[in-house]
Amino acid sequence: MNKNSTPWKMVMLLCATATASYICRVNVSTAGPLLMEEFGLSQIEMGRVFSAFLLGYALFQVPAGALADKWGAAKVLGWAAWFWVALTVIQSLTGWGPLLVNGSYALVVFLIIRFLLGVSESPTFPGAAKGVAMWVPSGFQGRANGIVIAAVGLGSAIAPPLVSNIMVHSGWRTALVVSAIPALIMAILWSRVKGPGFKHPVTENVTIVEAADVSDTAKLKSASFILLTLSYTLQGYVGYIFVSWFYIYLVQERHFSLLNGAWMSSLPWILSIISIPLGGLISDRLAAGKLGSVWGSRIVPVTGMAMSGLLISIGAHTGNAIVAAVTLAFATAFVLCVEGPFWAMMINISGNNSGKAGGIMNMGSNLGGLISPMLTPLIASYIGWENALHIAAVLSLIAAGLWLGIKPRK
Repeated sequence: MNKNSTPWKMVMLLCATATASYICRVNVSTAGPLLMEEFGLSQIEMGRVFSAFLLGYALFQVPAGALADKWGAAKVLGWAAWFWVALTVIQSLTGWGPLLVNGSYALVVFLIIRFLLGVSESPTFPGAAKGVAMWVPSGFQGRANGIVIAAVGLGSAIAPPLVSNIMVHSGWRTALVVSAIPALIMAILWSRVKGPGFKHPVTENVTIVEAADVSDTAKLKSASFILLTLSYTLQGYVGYIFVSWFYIYLVQERHFSLLNGAWMSSLPWILSIISIPLGGLISDRLAAGKLGSVWGSRIVPVTGMAMSGLLISIGAHTGNAIVAAVTLAFATAFVLCVEGPFWAMMINISGNNSGKAGGIMNMGSNLGGLISPMLTPLIASYIGWENALHIAAVLSLIAAGLWLGIKPRK
């Protein structure tokens, strides 16, 4: 690829990379029931495995974003993809050969591997944000980020049926290895991208003016950026409940079969493939329309997270398993439709430091995600899954309210 490549080709490459990243991230969630059975892991211990990934992922968001600012998205994402492949293959060897362990030792191995996988995946979205900031004009960055982050839905929709169908016939180890193939393809493709890419002329002019207007430190200490990060932290808490626990919740709490649970757990991610880019597109158009940039940029995040909170409570309370699954699927689609506006606002506030700022904001989201996979089953063990989900619903409403204090820079 060269200077004459269109921005949208690069956006689609970023989207494909994030999809491969998410497949490697959520494959263990689908393989979870068999892992728990083979190694004798409890729900709380499995939650720690999920959270080990998020610990490494969250801690290295800012360094990963800084590397993307320095070396460019192409180089950082290419190297990261090679690590996803290697660590996923190593993970599949747990309990076999040189990694022949069981019980508490298996738990330790999974914790270490998932932590390292989290570290290697930390550049995914800060790197993508840097790419969008460099390659896409500002008026299109909401939809561009929406397309990239639709990979959350696409990867999460692909992983459950892919992993479950393979593991039913060939075991969970084979399923994990197959799930790393998309990452291998992306590693090869990024190796063919030379240099950091190009700067879109419109984006280049905007960032030069912004850099002269406000210092980089002041941008990241502004009230809007702080509120944005706090809101994204709460959104991450809610979203990661579905990323980590939805499939197991359907199988163990709502009593779906392994295959039926896999297909049903794909529904929120299929919906999110539509809702995430649509949220970015609507937000771009509202911000450029009669509502103005302030209120136009708020409508989608406030509405999306408020609707998610309402639907989570409805899905948690109903006694009908299918109604619960469908309602919670739409709740997931709503809480994720806000991704494009979040990342577009971050780019607007941070200017040239979009990699580092994206790392800070995404670190907040993943600290929320680090807590929720461990805390949710713990809360559920005391007051039940229904009340644990009601708590998530309240946090989603608070996240929506924080957007009333967030303003884009002119």
